[in-house]
Amino acid sequence: MTQAGMHKGNEFAGKVALVTGAARNIGRAIALSLAAGGATVAVNTRSKIAEARGVVDEIKALGADGEAYAADVAEPAQVQAMIDAVLKRFGRLDILVLNAAVREHVHFDEISYDDWRRILATNLDSAFVFTKACLPALKHAGDGRIVTFAGVTALLGLKDRVHVAASKHGIVGLTKALAQDLAEFGIRVNCISPGQIETSRESGNDKPDRSKDIPLGRRGEPFEIAGMVRSLCGPAGAYMTGQTLHINGGLSNSGV
Repeated sequence: MTQAGMHKGNEFAGKVALVTGAARNIGRAIALSLAAGGATVAVNTRSKIAEARGVVDEIKALGADGEAYAADVAEPAQVQAMIDAVLKRFGRLDILVLNAAVREHVHFDEISYDDWRRILATNLDSAFVFTKACLPALKHAGDGRIVTFAGVTALLGLKDRVHVAASKHGIVGLTKALAQDLAEFGIRVNCISPGQIETSRESGNDKPDRSKDIPLGRRGEPFEIAGMVRSLCGPAGAYMTGQTLHINGGLSNSGV
């Protein structure tokens, strides 16, 4: 299968991207897609540093440059240290893709306050922390792009995912407001809201199969998300900001 977004190009030549949660799945596909467009890519992972380094090897095989960085996106001090390291290594930052998230399945009765705060810290608070830390570099870039991630959980309000749904709704609102605040600096901010995507998950945290509910009859592939991110971050996305793009095979036609 030809992977959309993996065609070689140079629209990101001289630009640096940071992709969170990029050791595998959607994050990996995004990192490779941006690298295929000529971007230097900083690959973030919380703990899978060997896999992240493997992604960097793939990036270099595409003729681009990259580096792997271990940092917990829910820890502001680690985030700032990583941003400092990226800027020291590459000298600039043009693209910020906030893909990292926790997507647990827990009934509301069993969610503790600590669970609630942990999910919001990773899924929502981290977007605030990253944007604040990266803003000086993105301003300096003059054509900065930020891509956030919501999900079909926020759109449909799925069972056993109250904390996840709340965090992802917050991301949609954050994206819309940030787009207004940052437009004066030439920074575009958009949100991707994926549906059911073929990804590997940690044991015990598998996704329920809802393929029968998807009009296109299948789950999506990570490269189908990555291609849209590449488009948003390139020349084709220059006039788009504050938008949420639902990539879910028609699972729901209503917007958030």
